[in-house]
Amino acid sequence: MENGRSGLARGPLRIAQVATLYERIPPLLYGGTERVVSYVTEELVRRGHDVTLFASGDSRTAAKLAPGCPEALRLLGKTELGASLQLAMLSDVYESATERFDIIHTHVDYWSFAFANLTGLPTVATMHGRLNISELHPVYRRYRALPLVSISNAQRAPLPFMNWVATIYHGLPSQLLRFSSGPGKYLAFLGRISPEKRPDIAIDVARKVGIPLKIAAKVDVVDRDYFETTIKPRLSPPDVEYIGEIAETEKSQFLGDALALLFTIDWPEPFGLAMIEAMACGTPVIARPCGSVPEVLRDGVTGYIADSVDQLAAAVRKIQDLSREACRAEFERRFTVEHMADGYEQVYLDTIERHLRARDGGQHRLVGPGT
Repeated sequence: MENGRSGLARGPLRIAQVATLYERIPPLLYGGTERVVSYVTEELVRRGHDVTLFASGDSRTAAKLAPGCPEALRLLGKTELGASLQLAMLSDVYESATERFDIIHTHVDYWSFAFANLTGLPTVATMHGRLNISELHPVYRRYRALPLVSISNAQRAPLPFMNWVATIYHGLPSQLLRFSSGPGKYLAFLGRISPEKRPDIAIDVARKVGIPLKIAAKVDVVDRDYFETTIKPRLSPPDVEYIGEIAETEKSQFLGDALALLFTIDWPEPFGLAMIEAMACGTPVIARPCGSVPEVLRDGVTGYIADSVDQLAAAVRKIQDLSREACRAEFERRFTVEHMADGYEQVYLDTIERHLRARDGGQHRLVGPGT
């Protein structure tokens, strides 16, 4: 990688990638953040970096694996252990880190902030979740100088005072999902059954246009009552069918055989990995204008952005006006793992340079690995 600077040359970087312990890397079933951690980790290894992945012991990676627990916690039904085990894992990350790593990249929200602040080691944190919970804002204000990466510009809105150093969109391996020329036979809903994801709106839209809807989604314990009382009574296979969680290997067929993905969210979505998974398959997306949606979708090119049930239904009726080839082309132009890794390499170099200049009074300048 070449960043055009002159000064101290760096070869491959020694990078710590720090994941949560709730899902393995990559996850067996649902897990958007965990997939992204896997994609960027494997790409960095492919590029020759020395990467250590801190994650559950059942994770699969070409990097060095440092397990924080033997198995991922969600599928074991032990999510309540996550915070405690994560603290111990973060201690393992930061103890003697100066000798082991050039940069620490965390994906565990604010849990790494105190460690990074106290040790002063070069750390960048990618924020993967929602940031509009005002009760937590004092925590962020306490560590407002730490370098953060957002996964969309919209995600930053609740915390404009933080030290945002970049927005890096998620990316997928180019050959992960197969392109399908369509036209598709049903509408798809992919992800998680929860009030903020509004699968009930997707059901309303499908019934209004008379096209079958297939719902591939997990149900967390906290959302079980919502599923049982609001969604399950409205299922009527084959018109509205719930097929449960699906694995990554099943997504090409599920999305590729769909006429469109319905992304009927009602919350400030930080990114929405399902949208680019659909685009990779050539499947357009019909989404409500919340959070990152206007950044990820090109209205009238890779899908339609609409709000009410009537507007969403109207979008479904004209979905075949869109080119599935254009959806795939947009994915390749903006949302591959190569684009994502390029962004993170630059952030790593910038973060290390700032650290060295602060430590040594401005004597160091970095250029990219291999230059």
